[in-house]
Amino acid sequence: MAKLTLLSLKGEKVKEIKLNDEIFGIEPNEQTVYDAVRRKGASLRQGTHAVKDRSEVSGGGIKPWRQKGTGRARQGSIRAPHWYHGGVVFGPNTNRNYEKKQNRKESRLALKSALSYKLSTKSIMVLEKLEFKKASTKDFIKLLDTLKISGKALVVVSELTDELILSSRNLSNIKVIESHEINTYDVLNYKNIVITEEAVKMLEEVL
Repeated sequence: MAKLTLLSLKGEKVKEIKLNDEIFGIEPNEQTVYDAVRRKGASLRQGTHAVKDRSEVSGGGIKPWRQKGTGRARQGSIRAPHWYHGGVVFGPNTNRNYEKKQNRKESRLALKSALSYKLSTKSIMVLEKLEFKKASTKDFIKLLDTLKISGKALVVVSELTDELILSSRNLSNIKVIESHEINTYDVLNYKNIVITEEAVKMLEEVL
C-alpha cells in the first residue's frame, strides 16, 4: 500500500496513512480518462447556437420574377440559400445533442486512474482536517502558504461548511468540493489535490 504523510493545518506531520492501492495505485487507463474528460467537456456545451433555414428567414413569399421570358435564371424565392439574406443550409441548431455516455465501471476506472497519476507525481496532500472558526479569505491564503501550495488546487472535504465556502469563493485558482462531487476532469484540471483524511475514507468506501 502507498503511504502518505498526514499533515495538520500548521503543515506539521501528524502520522503516516496508508492509501488503498486499488484506488491510488493502479496503472492509469488512458482511454477511460480521455473518454471521461470528453464527456465532461461535452456536458459543458450550452448547445444554444442556431441559424435560420429558408423556412425561417423573412421574405420570399412569391417568385421574384416569372418562370420564363426574362432571360434570367429561374428563381423560386429570394430567400433560397444562394441569395443574400437567404436561409442557411445544414447549419447548427438546438436539436443537436452533445451528450456522451460512459458506464459507471469506466467512469470509476477513469477517476482511479486520475488519482493514481496525481499520487505518482506527488500532487496529492492529505490533511488531518480542514475547518475555519470564521469566514476569512486571508486565513485560507495563509493556509495555502503554510502548506506551500502554489497554482491551482482542488480541495476535497467530507462536508462543506459556510465558513469554508465563504473563505475560498474569492480565490479563482481554488475549488472546494465534497468527496462525492470529485470527478476525473477536476482532478486533472488542478495542479494540486488537497484532501482531508475523512474524505479519503469516504472515497475508498465508495470506489
